[in-house]
Amino acid sequence: MNICPKCGLPKIACTCETIAKEEQRVRVRTIKKKFGKFATLIEGIDTKSINIKDTAKKLKSKFVCGGTVKKGTIELQGNHKRKMKEALAEIGFVTDLIEVT
Repeated sequence: MNICPKCGLPKIACTCETIAKEEQRVRVRTIKKKFGKFATLIEGIDTKSINIKDTAKKLKSKFVCGGTVKKGTIELQGNHKRKMKEALAEIGFVTDLIEVT
């Protein structure tokens, strides 16, 4: 059985990531890539307290698109800026702390 190093609870009962998501300030923006394609960037997620790869996997599944994690930033293929606030709220982030630019 795995024990969380922060709270000392078993990994199944650990709420450290949930608490970290509730106080995390996230910034969402789009950039234009090669050939006129768009990419949505989600920045500001603390990689020490939140599993960023799992978050990226959930977002890629929700938006049915490709994506990657680079230097603590989630990059999704396509322009998903309009629906991103709602999608991040479903995962556990607070909507007041999500900035969409």
